[in-house]
Amino acid sequence: MIDRYLDSIIKSLESKNWYGALFIALVIPDICGALEHPNEKPGVRYVNWYNKYMLAKYSSTIGPLHEPHVFLSGDDCFALRCSLLHQGTGDIEKQKISTILKSVRFNEPPDNGGMLHRNQRNNVLQLQVDIFCNDIIDATHQWLSDVQGNVSIQDRIQLLLEIHPAFYFPGFIGHSERS
Repeated sequence: MIDRYLDSIIKSLESKNWYGALFIALVIPDICGALEHPNEKPGVRYVNWYNKYMLAKYSSTIGPLHEPHVFLSGDDCFALRCSLLHQGTGDIEKQKISTILKSVRFNEPPDNGGMLHRNQRNNVLQLQVDIFCNDIIDATHQWLSDVQGNVSIQDRIQLLLEIHPAFYFPGFIGHSERS
């Protein structure tokens, strides 16, 4: 059932609908977190899910001393989700939960097949939209594998929104023609 959302991300990436792919990808941790922990606050469950399934991909060691570095923390990803979904921006500095970054900038994949991903300067992070979205998809597959035996979560997954084929619902009152 959650595959319909992941398929939408994939189709959006294939058609270069970067905004559609990114918006859906950024709500996946919300959906998975709510399915697994419906009584937790949204920010807490989002950050916990992200930290468990995504943080390793957005952390690394850098420099000659191999110092640990987090490119995108769970708090900053939740701040990005809030900023993008509610204000349409990647500026997260004013989000209360943001911890490291001021802004996240996304770019399209380069035509030459290269990669512009996880570049950071002055607390501004550059991410490649297709890589980030595919990382969310991979993390979701891992989460689905982890929760496959949990009956409560599987029951909640069955309740996810489904868009049905066009057909008439007897007894519904409404207007079905476009003006």
